[in-house]
This record gives sequence, C-alpha cells and structure tokens, in this order.
Amino acid sequence: MNLKLDENLPERLVGVLARLGHDVDTVRREGLAGEADEHVWQAAQSARRFLITQDLDFSDLRRFTTQTQCGVLLVRLRRPGRDALLYHVRNAFASEDVTKWS
Repeated sequence: MNLKLDENLPERLVGVLARLGHDVDTVRREGLAGEADEHVWQAAQSARRFLITQDLDFSDLRRFTTQTQCGVLLVRLRRPGRDALLYHVRNAFASEDVTKWS
C-alpha cells in the first residue's frame, strides 16, 4: 500500500511500515511540513497515498474537495507516546487487511 505519514508521526514509523511491505513517504521528506492541511491532503491524493495522521483536522473529509480519495487513518491514543504510536500503528497494519481501507 502507498502511504504518506503526516509530520506529527515519528520518522521511525517509515521503517516499521516499509518492513511490512508498504511504500512510505512523509510530509517532512516532501517538504510539506508546516503547510496547510489542504496542501498535505492534495499531495497525498495526487500521489495516490493513504494518509496516516494524528491531526483532528482530517477527521471530517467533507472539508476537502477532492472527488476521489485514497483514505486516511486518524490515530488517536490515550497516551500517544512515540513507542505507543509505533506499537499500535504497526499492529494495525500487520494484523488487518489494510488494502480494504482505501
């Protein structure tokens, strides 16, 4: 699956998801850190990438005007430390058929 990690996720998640067979790009690597959510969304959709974020601004996709979308995973944890994020996102992608998410 083609993924894009938002800037609010640990960079180590790239390797974790790549080892599971995913093609992972990041907002930081693309030079989009600090850009408006609309630009991040458009970049993900243009590249046909499923967006992973903690940003609640992505919780209502109706505010983005693209006709088609590749999906978004909004990660919300009670204690969102780096290790917890890595653990829960990795487990979700390792145990679920994520191809059905987009």
